[in-house]
Amino acid sequence: MKGIRVHEFGGPEVLKFEEIPDPEPIENQVLVRVHAVGINPVDTYIRSGTYAFRPELPYTPGRDGAGLVEGTGERVYFAGSLSGSYAELALCDRLQIYALPENVSFAAGASIGVPYGTAYRALVHCARGNAGDTVLVHGATGGVGTAAVQLARARGMTVVGTGGTEPGREMVKKEGAHHVLDHRAPDYLERLMELTDGRGVDVILEMLANVNLGKDLTVLARGGRVVVIGSRGTVEINPRDAMAREASITGMVLLNASAEELSRIHAGIYAGLEAGFLRPVIGRELPLADAAEAHRAVMEPGARGNIVLEVGA
Repeated sequence: MKGIRVHEFGGPEVLKFEEIPDPEPIENQVLVRVHAVGINPVDTYIRSGTYAFRPELPYTPGRDGAGLVEGTGERVYFAGSLSGSYAELALCDRLQIYALPENVSFAAGASIGVPYGTAYRALVHCARGNAGDTVLVHGATGGVGTAAVQLARARGMTVVGTGGTEPGREMVKKEGAHHVLDHRAPDYLERLMELTDGRGVDVILEMLANVNLGKDLTVLARGGRVVVIGSRGTVEINPRDAMAREASITGMVLLNASAEELSRIHAGIYAGLEAGFLRPVIGRELPLADAAEAHRAVMEPGARGNIVLEVGA
């Protein structure tokens, strides 16, 4: 089969499109004929060799994808793969695959695993977001951000999203945010406090904690919760800002979710997909051979929605 192989850690150029052996399933494993592959920032961290998890070389990248189960033709998306998703065939444990509703395309299915799993766990399990809460999705234009906006709106929360470009902010509004702010504007946090009549927000989902966490603590309501989803460095905060608000800061990594948590997460996601209030946003589609370009694009500022690799139909 054709697929992407990494023989050394480094930049996007180490992603090589080549012929690789077909994986062979054993007991409790399934083989999926991949139609679409989801690209996530974590894929780039692993490829560079800077992530805590370093796979044995050579390896095929990727956790997310969608396609048909070999032998049965069942439409599925998968969240995790034993062999990697950037290939024509992906070997998965049975617990890693989930039914894909008929109303959801393969490209959308490939955009579910990490983005929606992360958003769901952060908002529901970690932040305990409830109807009536106000949530700030700080960096709402990417795959996780758009998922979080849709999910929070469906749960009856007042949703404030931020984006750095006008097209991105328009998209966030379209996906259900009640209010959208430009996080590059010097007064956007003042505007946020005005929107909440000075009370602050109950929940913040933070995609870039090394830049924003210190400021986040100043706009929380009493008992507010920040969930750190992404960070690219260190940050200095004033603990008194958390103390005065009796606020909590929770770090979250989807890989730490238990099997029971994942089962609940994907049951909730399936219901939302089937009903149509969860709708993965596809910002860009590229052929599998262009994986290096996809890795460059997913890390660029101003990303809108998910980036997907198309595999043979």
